[in-house]
Order: sequence, then C-alpha cells, then structure tokens
Amino acid sequence: MILNLTPHPIRLYGSEREDGNDDLEPHLRAIIEPEDKPARLAMIELGTCGGVELIEYGHAHDLPPKRDGYLYIVSLVVALALADRRSDLLVPYREVRNSSGTVIGCRQLAQPV
Repeated sequence: MILNLTPHPIRLYGSEREDGNDDLEPHLRAIIEPEDKPARLAMIELGTCGGVELIEYGHAHDLPPKRDGYLYIVSLVVALALADRRSDLLVPYREVRNSSGTVIGCRQLAQPV
C-alpha cells in the first residue's frame, strides 16, 4: 500500500505524457490523495547572516513508523533527511508540467538513497 504524506494529491502519468498540456486527463494512471497530516521536517530559525535567514532542519513530524507492505510518498527534503534510515520513502520523480510550467504531476515515484 502506498500512502501520500505530502499536502497535495499525487497525479501519476504514463511516461509518454508530454509537458505543456493543460488537460489533466491524457495518460493519467492514478491519483493518490493525501493523508490527513503531511510529514514535515522541523525547522529551527538560527537568525540572519548578511540578510539571509539561516534555518536548521530537525526531526520529521507526522511520519508513521515503518510497516511491512507500506510505502510513503513524502517531500524530497523529508526523504533525503531520512535516506540512511528509511527504505520505505518515495518521492515524485520526472515531473509533468502544464503550459505555464507549473508541476501538475509526475511520471514515476523514486526512492532517494
């Protein structure tokens, strides 16, 4: 089972889907709706340096423990922070964009290592 722990629906398209099309339907394979609480990393504000805000990322919140048979779609930042400890995290990969360049889905899910 794949659960979506991002705040947005994940639209999975076939690899033949071309960018620049505003129609959401062609080559749509599945829509994975988000769960109630997205997984996020804690952010600790460290102050500013030369007008740039410094942030330290902390622990993941609202990420369930590993369970046999479950995979979790999370943001890339969450997956990268936990790549050495979690093999059950997936991220959207090979984005699909509409005519304005906005990401409307992806062609695959990937596991960062």
